[in-house]
Amino acid sequence: MIGRDKSRAFWRVLKIDKLETAELNITEDSMIYSEIECCDLLRRIHEGNKSTGGLKFLTNCYGIIGFIKFLEPYYLLVITKRRKVGTICGHAIYAITKSEMFPVPHPTVRSKMAYSKDENRYKKLLCSVDLTKDFFFSYSYHVMRSLQKNLSDNNTPGQKLYETMFVWNEFLTRGIRNNLQNTSWTVALVHGFFKQVKHSISGREFYLTIIARRSQHYAGTRYLKRGVNEKGRVANDVETEQIVFEEAQDGSPMQISSVVQMRGSIPLFWSQEASPLNLKPDIILSKKDRNFEATRLHFENLVKRYGNPIIILNLIKTREKKPRETILRAEFANAVRSINKTMRGENRLRFLHWDLNRHSRCSKTPNVLTQLGKVAAYALKLTGIFCCQVTPNTRLEGLLQNSYSENNVSDPYVSQGACINEDTLNEETKINECYLNGDVIGDYIVKPWMFQAGVLRTNCIDCLDRTNVAQYAYGLMALGRQLQALKYLDSPYIDLDNPLAKELMAIYESMGDTLAFQYGGSAAHNKIFSEKRGQWKAATQSQEFFRSIQRYYNNTYLDGDKQNSINLFLGHFQPQPGKPALWELDSDQHYNVAKHSPFSADDNIRSTFKRSLSDGNINFENDTAIGKMDDRLSQHFSEKADSECLSESAPDIFTCGSDIFQCRQKDRGILEGQCFESDHICYDEHGDSCDCSNFLDVDWLSSSGTSCEEELLER
Repeated sequence: MIGRDKSRAFWRVLKIDKLETAELNITEDSMIYSEIECCDLLRRIHEGNKSTGGLKFLTNCYGIIGFIKFLEPYYLLVITKRRKVGTICGHAIYAITKSEMFPVPHPTVRSKMAYSKDENRYKKLLCSVDLTKDFFFSYSYHVMRSLQKNLSDNNTPGQKLYETMFVWNEFLTRGIRNNLQNTSWTVALVHGFFKQVKHSISGREFYLTIIARRSQHYAGTRYLKRGVNEKGRVANDVETEQIVFEEAQDGSPMQISSVVQMRGSIPLFWSQEASPLNLKPDIILSKKDRNFEATRLHFENLVKRYGNPIIILNLIKTREKKPRETILRAEFANAVRSINKTMRGENRLRFLHWDLNRHSRCSKTPNVLTQLGKVAAYALKLTGIFCCQVTPNTRLEGLLQNSYSENNVSDPYVSQGACINEDTLNEETKINECYLNGDVIGDYIVKPWMFQAGVLRTNCIDCLDRTNVAQYAYGLMALGRQLQALKYLDSPYIDLDNPLAKELMAIYESMGDTLAFQYGGSAAHNKIFSEKRGQWKAATQSQEFFRSIQRYYNNTYLDGDKQNSINLFLGHFQPQPGKPALWELDSDQHYNVAKHSPFSADDNIRSTFKRSLSDGNINFENDTAIGKMDDRLSQHFSEKADSECLSESAPDIFTCGSDIFQCRQKDRGILEGQCFESDHICYDEHGDSCDCSNFLDVDWLSSSGTSCEEELLER
């Protein structure tokens, strides 16, 4: 292989041994050639091998995706066509439009195994990972990490770049990177979503970029990857970054801002089994991790990635006549409470339950988005946003020479987050007080005046539909802060009817559809977005029904092969001759839970599972447990004198911060100890006067509380 730089000034040669089948034998010529010298080298090689056919041109390519081996030969994966999808700080971001896979060993040295039925099936599985959809990369910008990390972290060696959680071809590139001890020939692929659009305000143009990065650590499909694994990694873990910048002229300063939020499955051991006879499969909650160690690991990882505070927005249902989501809701609250017992002050998790389904039924769409905007404003005051001024000393090639490892304990600038409070978002004088001296990063001088410390973590059951609505509300509120900080707007608030808000909604809707296809098999349910656009209600309902059927079909009949292909691509399963084939194993979820979990005391893990059936019955694996169901539920919902709070007119189970909400709200005229029907959670930042003091107080979300006509009639 012949490689060159963009200016065609430096040429290198890579040699891959085609006579070796067992190992990957790659060497890089230490000589740096000119174009003339490289052409002369190829001519001499061709003439010296004319007796065996000489050199034969194979393809042009734009980077190596990696190497993979199934049962015998290695295969080389390369990018043969690309397209530019945007720029960040002058660095081009590309998507793949075509890729190819070539066997490495020469046909004369391959055995029959290389042409076997199993080998071909593995190849077909790998090729089913469509690299032309939703994969993106850059040669000079570290698109797998946030702008704040890129501009503040300058101490990580280049090899660590591929070990981050958002590089999907880390396994595929491991062999060549270990051989060469560099990453010159490979590209790091990020999977998710990338969209960049251009806007203007009062004649000033700016670029808006939305990036969604999917984690490769616990990746997969909807029903085969749920909850958390033993390492604290959660399913459907997606980091969303929103970047705003003004295109600068050569040599002039450029102002840029970014804000990061994330979504991820409820960090408990739970699952669902796809069923051909049931559109809503059983929710299975495992009790094997009673001390919530995996949940704790998950939030410790978030702190390492983003700093404190960690704000949790839980959008699953508050009440159900037939309990399903409420079982997870109560257990999640117990987990957060258990973790917060060992933490103090700013390190404590902020936790908010907010039933998006109930609020969307009880109020109009603008009210739902407005209330979510208030949550977003609160979170932004706690975490802040990242803003800086970047001045290039030379041209743009020199930025970001080093890499980032997710194992870094903390951002060197996280301490600056102390400067960011609610006043800095509204008062320019406060912003100026946080202004720091310029730091030289590569060939850039970076002058930051705001840093993000902490993150908002949003989840529903699938982390697709409801979550995407909440992320849009957060993105809109953040966009106002970003444009104000960059002096595009005087006020940080953007009205929902503003054309900019509508454009942002379209981008988040597109992102939601993309992530939903990747994880769930259909576009997202966008009922709230459709209502905001004024779409005909009947059309919306038919669209939602079609998407539900499409998702059901994919989850039931296609996700098994899709999960196998993901496991193969990421290296979670590596074929070996004489061992069971990937398709001969049990379903991916049961294999992982039963074989790899250190939390299990015995092999019969399913005996520790609690089911929430779609017909409303809570079931256990034996008759004895069923007979004791009422007693166990009563105990579960009544710990610490927080007895269950039921609607008098319907058998709804209402769970909250401490399984139910029993809190003192004197300002609302509610007696101490009275059971209050609300999904608002009490949090006292200055003391422990409230029993559930690890939660947020968001009674201010709506002047009408959480009531609607239907609820008033129920009461």
